Amino acid sequence: MNGNNKSALAISRIELYKLNIPLKNPFIISLGVMTDVKNIVVKIHTDQDGLYGTGEACPFWIITGSTQESDFELAKILARVMIGKNPLEIEHLIREMDEEVKFNPTIKGAFDMALYDILGKYTQLPLYALWGGKNDRTLTTDMTVSLDTPEKMATEALAFKDNGFPAIKVKLGENTIKDVARIKAIREAIGMEIPLRIDANQGWDVVTAIHTLKALEKFDIEHCEEPVPRWNNEGLVLVRSKSPIPVMADESLFDEHDAFRLASMGACDYFNIKLSKSGGLNTALKIVAVADAAGIKSQVGCMLETRLGLTALAHLVVARKNIVHYDLDSALMHAEDPVSGGMRYLEKGEVAIPDSPGIGADFDPQYLASMDKVMIG
Repeated sequence: MNGNNKSALAISRIELYKLNIPLKNPFIISLGVMTDVKNIVVKIHTDQDGLYGTGEACPFWIITGSTQESDFELAKILARVMIGKNPLEIEHLIREMDEEVKFNPTIKGAFDMALYDILGKYTQLPLYALWGGKNDRTLTTDMTVSLDTPEKMATEALAFKDNGFPAIKVKLGENTIKDVARIKAIREAIGMEIPLRIDANQGWDVVTAIHTLKALEKFDIEHCEEPVPRWNNEGLVLVRSKSPIPVMADESLFDEHDAFRLASMGACDYFNIKLSKSGGLNTALKIVAVADAAGIKSQVGCMLETRLGLTALAHLVVARKNIVHYDLDSALMHAEDPVSGGMRYLEKGEVAIPDSPGIGADFDPQYLASMDKVMIG
């Protein structure tokens, strides 16, 4: 369709909501502590009756540098750019967002998600089918153990094992002695059968990372996410060359340009793709393409998204076989679930995604009615 064609589909109005949800328990990583969810919902309406798309942004200031307040103000600017435009011209609209506002991938990702939701509904295809995929995989999520004392972390890990989760992710990133003690306590509690994945969230320097990863080798760790600060790509190369445990790039990987650089340097064994880092599904697809070309496997991960954002991410998983690890647990940490439809958590960490058009999920209107809202258009 031509965006100048008056008969083309057009964006008529955009609703923006501040979405606030308490967490069941504080979520602690090496970078800080989170006690509640402060996300943003973007609903893009078209001039075709009943056709709209929904997206979600999860600002995570300690990683992306944005907050709910800053992203909400930027959302107003981006919404005004889109009014009257054809929502099916996603690549064009993303370029317009990038020209209007530099960086700030998290809020752009919510618009991107809503646009793909519209495209899926318009074509009557679920997102995975829109990208040529097939819903023929058994998806399971790991479950994350928050940073704490060895005793508390071991208790939490055992509870996750008893609930049937097929893999456990453990937050680390303090120092060698304390982090090794944490993993030792967890292994003593859960045994050696269940896979363990660790995430330092940039908490170590290069020397500490190498020393710690070597000390953890005997505990059979599947991979380690972002052992050193995100800017230290050369350090990541060195850590990977010395580590007996595979290394995954997370905070150092925002977009396809980062992916190409990391792959070219031989800096990591895995990519970790998160929609709130990448700026949405459009860039996520490009990262997977780079990974495919470089022979690097991928994981999908989350910040503190609801089941709506996670459902969009799960569509990406079933559409791209390069993605082999799934970290889709954030909604299980929420004290409330405002999403209707969408992916469902089954027994033993299994996840089922919908076959309905678009993302296949939406927010409960009554829940949103209690949140701060702005209408553009």
